[in-house]
Amino acid sequence: MGDALIHDQTAGIERLLEIMRRLRDPETGCPWDIEQTFKTIAPYTIEEAYEVADAIERQDWAELEGELGDLLLQSVYHTAMGEEAGHFSFQSVVTNISNKMVDRHPHVFGDESREKSADQQTRDWEAIKAKERAGKAQKGALEGVAMNLPALLRAVKLQKRAARVGFDWPQTTQVLDKIKEEAAELVEARDTMGHEEMVDEMGDLLFVVANLARHLGVEPEEALRRTNAKFTRRFEGIEAALAAQGKRPQDSDLAEMDALWDAVKADEKAKGS
Repeated sequence: MGDALIHDQTAGIERLLEIMRRLRDPETGCPWDIEQTFKTIAPYTIEEAYEVADAIERQDWAELEGELGDLLLQSVYHTAMGEEAGHFSFQSVVTNISNKMVDRHPHVFGDESREKSADQQTRDWEAIKAKERAGKAQKGALEGVAMNLPALLRAVKLQKRAARVGFDWPQTTQVLDKIKEEAAELVEARDTMGHEEMVDEMGDLLFVVANLARHLGVEPEEALRRTNAKFTRRFEGIEAALAAQGKRPQDSDLAEMDALWDAVKADEKAKGS
């Protein structure tokens, strides 16, 4: 039965679940897979999620198919370990998320009207989530924001939670003023304090920049990813221009590379990049 299912390419998710059960079998499974725990697998889960996002950013749909499979494997891995420990199973996880989707979309699966804006639906979604958190007896407004989120993303989520209870600047001008204040404090820390103080002040500045992004409706993680990609693209343009002269960046100087950067940037703008 097991071998037939494992080699049945039409068997879908049941095939993958059986493969994982066999890999984790304490007698006949793979030694590496048997040794893994929730904690050791978690970094791979995060990495796979980023690789999915990367494939989407590059619009590489063939690679996205593979990356989504890798991410699905992470869910199967965690649910297999959960089932072994008696915490939950793949089916209970599927039931849980299915119930959540139905409960959070009463305008699709219930009797609420669909005649409302996307903004109103987002507010309704947040209201439903708040009710769910209240049902879990969470004590504070910030409780439940995952610790291991990327720092910028977690900053925005913390700020959103605080804003729900009124702890927020009403206007972006106040956020901009705070950025100036934090930038000045960072300069002061650089000039008169130690490294730890600089780390603290840099964190404060980044936190307020994330707050500005939230007020402007910009996802800071997305904005920084785009800038990272832009920087990579333009620096590679510098390297290509230098290579055409038989040179490397270390054979150049800042003035030359800065001029090449401006040329690459101008060329991008001319092409509408």
